[in-house]
Amino acid sequence: MYKMLMCQLIINLLIVMNMKPTKKNVFKNVKGILLNIGVLGLLCFSYCSTPDSKEHQAVVKKPVELVYPMLDTENSRWFFFSSACRPFGMVNLSPDTQVGGAWGSGYRYKTDTVKGFSHIHAWQLAGLSVMPLTISKDHEKSVYTDYYSKFSHESENVTPGYHFLELERYNIKVELSSTKRVGFHRYTFPQDEQATVLFNVNGKLGPCDIVNGKLVKSGDKELTGELVNAPTIRRPKPTKVFFKVALNTEVESVVRDDETGNYLIRLLNKTPEVLMKVGISYTSVDNAAVNMRTELAHWDFDQVVHASKEEWNGLLNRIEIEGGSDTAQRRFYTDLWHALQGRRTISDANGAYPDNTGPVFRVGQLPLDTEGKPLFNHYNSDAFWGAQWTINTLWGLVYPEIMNEFVQSLMQYYHDGGIVPRGPSGGNYTYVMTGASSTPFIVSAVQKDIVKDNLEDIYQALKITHSAGGIMEKAGYEHKTSIGGGFKHYLDKGYVPYPIPEGDFGFHQDGASLTMEYAYQDWTLAQLAKKLGHQEDYQYFFKRSGYYKNTFDKETGWMRPREVNGQWHGTLDPYKYETGFNESNGAQSTWFVPHDIEGLAALMGGHEKAVEKLNTQFETAEKIGFTSGDSHDRELHPEYRRIPINYGNQPSIQTAQVFNQLNRPDLSQYWTRKVVNKVFSGLSPATGFNGDEDQGLMGSLSVLLKLGLFQMNGGTEENPQYQIGSPIFNQIKIHLNPDFYPGNTFVIKTHNNSADNLYVKSIQLNNQLINGTNIRHNDIVKGGTLVLEMTDASNK
Repeated sequence: MYKMLMCQLIINLLIVMNMKPTKKNVFKNVKGILLNIGVLGLLCFSYCSTPDSKEHQAVVKKPVELVYPMLDTENSRWFFFSSACRPFGMVNLSPDTQVGGAWGSGYRYKTDTVKGFSHIHAWQLAGLSVMPLTISKDHEKSVYTDYYSKFSHESENVTPGYHFLELERYNIKVELSSTKRVGFHRYTFPQDEQATVLFNVNGKLGPCDIVNGKLVKSGDKELTGELVNAPTIRRPKPTKVFFKVALNTEVESVVRDDETGNYLIRLLNKTPEVLMKVGISYTSVDNAAVNMRTELAHWDFDQVVHASKEEWNGLLNRIEIEGGSDTAQRRFYTDLWHALQGRRTISDANGAYPDNTGPVFRVGQLPLDTEGKPLFNHYNSDAFWGAQWTINTLWGLVYPEIMNEFVQSLMQYYHDGGIVPRGPSGGNYTYVMTGASSTPFIVSAVQKDIVKDNLEDIYQALKITHSAGGIMEKAGYEHKTSIGGGFKHYLDKGYVPYPIPEGDFGFHQDGASLTMEYAYQDWTLAQLAKKLGHQEDYQYFFKRSGYYKNTFDKETGWMRPREVNGQWHGTLDPYKYETGFNESNGAQSTWFVPHDIEGLAALMGGHEKAVEKLNTQFETAEKIGFTSGDSHDRELHPEYRRIPINYGNQPSIQTAQVFNQLNRPDLSQYWTRKVVNKVFSGLSPATGFNGDEDQGLMGSLSVLLKLGLFQMNGGTEENPQYQIGSPIFNQIKIHLNPDFYPGNTFVIKTHNNSADNLYVKSIQLNNQLINGTNIRHNDIVKGGTLVLEMTDASNK
């Protein structure tokens, strides 16, 4: 091929050089000569290079082409894996190799058997698993329970928005793609075989029991139906899913199996290729049809794959990176990809949405713009527990439109049910995790001027959340009572006791952690009160933000749970897991004071003692890899639960940045590089996020550490501050959203950056030297260039 191109270029060059110059073509000829000489020279240089010369074979790829969807798939939980899905799509269509349970289910890389292709993989929701197959007469009766098929990763192809595999048992090629609310299937059946699709609308799927499933033939090439996600321990109310199916071939028969309640669909396929569109809705069959008409009126499968790829690339390309290894770049964009999924749309294209917040289910309607389109989408979501160090910063800077939509969605829940949720599912409150985890997220959006309207309404909603009768009274998944959160004791005593004397109500009744979380969340609400001029409220919530001090034992230097009588609970063991500390231990949670590191250091005896203590914890944690990067099961082992710093779960993922607050940015730079290299650098199905990515939180954390940007208090103070860390790339260009920010791009350049040169020697913003390692939000969103001079010498 090189020889052919070279010959053609030489011919073109000779033709151009022998053309007779005229006034009209002289400049054209010169330009052509120079262009051909330049291209010829480059091609000759490449041609003369060795075939394995990576430097000359490198091809610039789009960010979406660098994403590795198989990351951590050996450790998947139900909603983790994505392939045929749009950003935050209602439909997340992918193969399931394990079908039961919230953990260890969905697409599990090591399991080589497909058990169906499900359209919904969401927080506490599942639904509509289908399986294309061929059957013989001997197989007709057993097909409802005997339909699994082996497949091979060798022939599999997975990219954002697309999944291809071959069902070996049936010799069927399966291709999947989607729009936001419609799944699109392309099946290639063996020639002269009966094309059949099994619809599993009843049975166990992911975290849910699927019940009351129904399906009917509604047209020659159409099916409609519904199913119900039965209540779970986390989602207390049933959730209906409605669907419409359209095919490019006629339906021959629909047969229901009385034992399983599932349906076998025979098709009159005149060609081996069968196309199937599946529209989903949580409100009605009619709206499932609306979603299909709105998003997928045509039958061009390849066009949908292309559109999905371009949509993903448009978001991923908001951050352009240069430098670093190919693996580092691929892991970066894979992490960024994960930061934009997991949480799912539940509203329809026309703005209808399921409202399950009251005693009776109803269909709500989102506000519409002048063109009749919804002003925002409504979402299903796991908790915002840990969002302050992850999506608060990433979404707030790079994707403000997404942050705005989620705030509007959270407020819609408040307007419907009177409570700002922690993590809603199916239009219903779940009370997942603890405290008022949405408060820092919402306050951050306000402080960054992402949300500008109805601020008083937002404040009053959050004030209710932080008051008697609000969500702080509830422990995790405490649906019917409001006791387990220990909030009454927090108000009366200034701490939540452990154990709570009233008994067990819900999950996560860990008094020390609850006290510290409430205190931080109170501080963030105090900042909003101050912004809006509620001075008395500001002073009240600010006072409460100091209650974390009531869990600090000055004699031992650790946070400790107190009993209701004020005594410390049990014998001191700062490494004992979940004894007063939520999904953590005392060593990890001692540093959970993101709003007052100075106050915490004072309790410890000053900066030097605090630095020494934290550095020792990191040195110990490094020996077992900071926990993360391996399977979730490994984290359950006792020795890992006793780790002093854990980057496998949210409670201590901010700790490396604590050094910045203690005037030791060099240690922040040192340890964040260590964490990135150990925890967030792997690129295989066996490594990634420890199986606990939590819908974009850990992906966001990884991205931020690699960008060298972090917000200790979650960006909740006025004109929020960013810490500058140790970026791993030579250049980072962030494209700012012009609908929210005045600047065009914000560029971070590093000079002399390398694995050894991980320390920041000096910082310039727009050619002006910066003292310290902090920068304000308004300085970033104006656009400009931040230049970091890197060195191998610690700058204490």
